[in-house]
Amino acid sequence: MPREWDAKTYDSLPLPHQQWGKRTLGRLHLTGGETVLDAGCGTGRDTAALLDLVPDGRVIGVDGSRRMLDQLRTKLADRTDRIEVVHADLTRPLPVSGQVDAITSVATFHWITDHAALFTNLARHLRPGGQFVAECGGQGNVARINAAVDEVLGKKADGMDDKDRVWYFAGVEETTERLQDAGFTGIEVSLLPDPARLEPGEQLWSYLATVVLGSHLDKLPESEHERFVRDVAARLPEPVVDYVRLNITARRA
Repeated sequence: MPREWDAKTYDSLPLPHQQWGKRTLGRLHLTGGETVLDAGCGTGRDTAALLDLVPDGRVIGVDGSRRMLDQLRTKLADRTDRIEVVHADLTRPLPVSGQVDAITSVATFHWITDHAALFTNLARHLRPGGQFVAECGGQGNVARINAAVDEVLGKKADGMDDKDRVWYFAGVEETTERLQDAGFTGIEVSLLPDPARLEPGEQLWSYLATVVLGSHLDKLPESEHERFVRDVAARLPEPVVDYVRLNITARRA
């Protein structure tokens, strides 16, 4: 089940997601009248950018968090005539009519453990020849944070059962194969190290709690949240989130 987010705190943080979004949307080739699906639209940062790229088109924003979508509606209240907001699970058929011209996604897919189902479902909603550009955490992403979490929890996070896994960082080869199986062509997949440096103390703690460790915190009593976040932060060699981004470009066959 998609998790809920602290949408207001999320929007207040210095997110590297802004640069990731610009990079990802920069790989789209649009004429201005397309319908684009923003898969995992969150609070609407990239949705707003997409609206600018398709002044005569529309954007469908899909997310599994109602709080994120509420924040999106507030931020883009003056542009709702060209936005369709959908609360849904990206691995299941979406309640949208017809097929879209393009699908984009930023910083979402690593929260979904079944990429085969994800890509197959998205392909279902993309017209033949339609563009698919995305980025998410990839193989090696937040490895230092994962190690710190393992130390704090006293167990190996990578050894958890699938039902307990909170994120999935795929590699190039497996992603390419899954995209091919789902009916994509012209596939380009790559990994890009992209560390984000934060201010030590409050900013790092807030960032970890809101952006990185939320699914771990969901499994802990609220009384243990602050201690857990600070214990993880204390085990990091520096106030850096060691991101590795998985970049995807493809077309629907």
